[in-house]
Amino acid sequence: QVQFVESGGGLVQPGGSLKLSCAATVRAFSIYNMGWYRQAPGKQRELVAAISSGGRTNYADSVKGRFTISRDNAKNTVYLQMNSLKPEDTAVYYCNVNTIQMTPLFDSWGQGTQVTVSS
Repeated sequence: QVQFVESGGGLVQPGGSLKLSCAATVRAFSIYNMGWYRQAPGKQRELVAAISSGGRTNYADSVKGRFTISRDNAKNTVYLQMNSLKPEDTAVYYCNVNTIQMTPLFDSWGQGTQVTVSS
């Protein structure tokens, strides 16, 4: 049974930064593509950043140039560095294993970590 534990969220002013972490209890973590998703109130969950097993990254247009996804295979952890945060980045952030089509592989999600960008 795979589990995801997200952390690092909080309240930050516009223009600020946060770094999120997601620890995944999954065997052979290094072979998986990983993704960071977010869900804002009243909206569908969306993929914001993805990293392949080989380290290739992809970003949603809304976060390109501001967010950076990375991974530490030794720690079974994927990170999301978020800079120049905007109020529209406010959401609960989750991670999951990605399919080749960059959709979530598992139906089960962690508790997520709340990011609130407000002055």
